[in-house]
Amino acid sequence: MDWMDPFSIFLLFVLAITFLWKTGAFWNGSSQNVPPGPRPFPLIGNLHLIDLKKPQQTICKLSKQYGPVFSIHLGSQKIIVITGYETVKEALVNQAEAFAERPSVPIVDEILESHGVIFAHGENWKVMRRFTLTTLRDYGMGKKTIEERIIEECGFLIKRFESYGGKPFENTDIMNAAVANIIVSILLAKRFEYDDPTFLRLLSLFNENVHLLGSPAVQLYNMFPRLGFLLGAHKKVLNNRDELFAFIKATFIEHLKDLDANDQRSLIDSFLIRQQEEKDKTNGFFHNENLMALVADLFGAGTETTSTTLRWALLLMMKYPEIQNKVQEEIAQVMGSAQPRTEHRAKMPYTDAVIHEVQRFANIIPAGVSRATTVDVTFKGYFIPKGTYILPSLGSVLQDETQWEKPLKFYPEHFLDSNGKFIKRDEFLPFSAGRRMCAGETLAKMELFLFFTSLLQKFTFQQAPGISKDDLDLTPLVGLTAPPVPYMCCALSRS
Repeated sequence: MDWMDPFSIFLLFVLAITFLWKTGAFWNGSSQNVPPGPRPFPLIGNLHLIDLKKPQQTICKLSKQYGPVFSIHLGSQKIIVITGYETVKEALVNQAEAFAERPSVPIVDEILESHGVIFAHGENWKVMRRFTLTTLRDYGMGKKTIEERIIEECGFLIKRFESYGGKPFENTDIMNAAVANIIVSILLAKRFEYDDPTFLRLLSLFNENVHLLGSPAVQLYNMFPRLGFLLGAHKKVLNNRDELFAFIKATFIEHLKDLDANDQRSLIDSFLIRQQEEKDKTNGFFHNENLMALVADLFGAGTETTSTTLRWALLLMMKYPEIQNKVQEEIAQVMGSAQPRTEHRAKMPYTDAVIHEVQRFANIIPAGVSRATTVDVTFKGYFIPKGTYILPSLGSVLQDETQWEKPLKFYPEHFLDSNGKFIKRDEFLPFSAGRRMCAGETLAKMELFLFFTSLLQKFTFQQAPGISKDDLDLTPLVGLTAPPVPYMCCALSRS
């Protein structure tokens, strides 16, 4: 045999890999006690087992087979999956510091280059998160000032719904615009009309990227980035990113023209002031790349999750009109025709339970946002090295059979005691937990309550004529989040 013959070398390589795989050396990789999982194939790992359109179902199936902590391989990437309330809580809360990093994900690294706050690393993340939390509070998060802003936006949204005169319409763009205007008021100190072409384009860019980032094509790119030239989806994501960043850059250049440290109008102003204050620092964090990524992070996170949850809420009210009636009865009893305010929430246990159950049932980020270990850690008896990719399954928490009476059903009684009083449950983790939990949780809760009660006070929501409530589809779409299938609804005035 000619040992320099390329075919012979390739054949030996295949035989060697096959031997290692069959003996377990390929996938075991260590004598340490590692989490169990299905044996991966060379190159593809466990890709043959994953339903890329329904990954959460695959996670549930594998969890039942291998336990609450198991490993899978996507291509050459080894991932430790953590499932169930007790296990996820142990990782994200009890060992929060050890599970506080983000892993390297090819598409995310290309989009953000570790800038911003959601997917940032190390000291950059700590500085940006501290700035974000402080600035969000400065501009009203959790305070009366932002409540008034949300109430004002509820008025615009109600007028738009009224304009359809009870006729069917699709609400995705409208809900996105209404919710986005709240975070835009913090980021840019302005409000967009729902039909503003620039605003609609920005929302379209975000919506498309949210869908693409969770698509099978981008998941395959993350596994095999060198095959990117065959997959057009990741190029589209980057093109959308470039257009969005160009808008953000033009915006903060405009803000620089009349920047006043004594009259800061928005988060962008606050960032630019810090940038000027620290311009002489070497290796500082308040640079333009961080600003663009941070604004993009907050715009996307502050719009998509809340808007998607509200669209699920209206769909579920159409699907279960008896629940919608009970919410409206409580609204009438507690606030009558008065403007809903956050102070009413404590007096409205059923409505509060319904909102929580919408979040639990909709399960809009079922896989959670990935983590990585900051140190070598022993977890549930298994050794997990520093830098390991961790996938804490929030869907497995929100649908944990050991914690919820009817985990796969829409059942507001999950959050009510026998006397009809609201129950706060530790197993409710739609905003994740620990060091990387959602920075905008307080704002999102306020938005959900005020938008939901304001809409149900004014309207009864029904499906379009000719469609029965049994025909309403509760199957989520695939994406970075899990939105409902677009649906037509009728907003019938209650006045």
